[in-house]
Formats: sequence, structure tokens, C-alpha cells
Amino acid sequence: MDERLQRRVQRYGWDKASAYYERFWARQLAPSHDLLMELAAPRPGDHVLDVACGTGLVTFRAAHQIGARGRVVGTDLSAEMVNAIAARAAEHGVRGEFLRQDAESLEFPDASFDVVLCALGLMYVPDARKAMREMRRVLRPGGRAVASVWGARKNCGWAEIFPIVERRVASEVCPLFFMLGTGESLADSFAEAGFTNVEAHRITTVLHYANGDEAIGASFAGGPVALAYAHFDEATRESAHAEYLASIAEWRDGDAYHVPGEFVVVRGSC
Repeated sequence: MDERLQRRVQRYGWDKASAYYERFWARQLAPSHDLLMELAAPRPGDHVLDVACGTGLVTFRAAHQIGARGRVVGTDLSAEMVNAIAARAAEHGVRGEFLRQDAESLEFPDASFDVVLCALGLMYVPDARKAMREMRRVLRPGGRAVASVWGARKNCGWAEIFPIVERRVASEVCPLFFMLGTGESLADSFAEAGFTNVEAHRITTVLHYANGDEAIGASFAGGPVALAYAHFDEATRESAHAEYLASIAEWRDGDAYHVPGEFVVVRGSC
């Protein structure tokens, strides 16, 4: 897929998803965020960059840990995500800078940050390895970068969302979505980007949905297929919803769904 087109798909797709992301994903992604923050261990006074920050699920945690003497910056390709995080920061009294930037060409001088985070964002970047090189470039000597991605496709029960959407519209959403979560791909990519002392962790999780509507909202409206989904007519939506619920039916318990998932979290030093 043409990289410029992929960036447009991601930018405007996450613009669409921004209104639903916090509602559907804050709790579901918490295990990966907890481990990412544990490995990053921001200290009081640190300068922290959160790449692909979304609505600030880890940005704000970092802000609280570094305190008033620190600096936190969140960047995202989606203007609506940047608007959302800025509004939440103002509402909760969080000091920070929130900017629309491309992860592949960060607009900061070399050696600007002590910590760089990227929570479940690299899957959407056309050239993820270039983004990792940028993460390393803006780190100070002795700094640390931590990134998380979804794990192997076979371990993510919700993965049929992509072919279900592709059968209805030729969107080519995230064609290599699971690549970085397969084997040692993310750790190897960190090493190739120049990071040292690379360590990788793979954790299993369960996505708990109270009912089918919640599972549908998370996967279609609040996730990476949101742009394609916005073009579905009502009949197409209904058929896609039914097919998706059928794909996760083995994890249904009454009205609820408990869908398996997996995360990979990698830390590297500069």
C-alpha cells in the first residue's frame, strides 16, 4: 500500500475513532499500559515523549510521575486525538504539550527526552522501523524507550475484524497489523534501530465486553477500521456486526464476551 495513502487512512480513521476510543479501550488496554509504565519508570523531572498518544491513557500517567519539574509531550497523527487529549488535560489540570506529528518524522532536536513511549501505535505506522529510529534519535544518552503492540494474530480472538471489513470495502486497513507482535519482531526491530539492552515481554489478556453492542462498538467505531466503517450503509453494518459476533461466539458467556488477546512490550536503552 502506498505510504502516503496509509497515513491518510490512519489519520482520518483515528479522527473518526477519537470520540469512542476512551470509552471502549481504556480498561481493555490497561494490562499493556501497566507493564509499559513499569518498564519506562519515569522519574520526577524527566522529559517524556508519548508517540501516538491518542487520548492520553499513558501520557497522563507519565505526567503524574514526573511532577511539576518534568516535561510531557504527546504527539499523534490524528488532529482529533490531539484535540481530545488537550481537552482532557485542561479538564484534569494536567500540564503538557500536545502536537499533531508523524511518528516517522518527529519535530524535535536530537537528545530531547529521557523517556519515549509508544503504546499500541507502531502497528499503524507505514514504516515502523523508521519511527523507532526517530524514537532513538530524540532520546538522550542513557534514556529509555518502551513500546507495546498487539501480539500474534492466532492469540487475538478479535482479529477477524480486518477480513470482515475488507470483504465489504477495499480499505487495506493495517495490512501488516500483527507483524511486529509475531515472534521476536519488535525486539529485533528495536535492536536494528540502535537500541541496546533490549528486553521483550509477552503477556496474555482478556477483553471483557458486557454485551455484543459493546464488542461491536469497540471493534468497529473505536478502532482502526473506523474510517472504512463510516462508509458502510445500514445493511452492510448489520451484516458485518453479525459476522463479527459469530467470529467471537466461542467466548460468549450469556450476554457477555470474554475475548482473548496478547500484547508484546519491549524496552530499549540509548
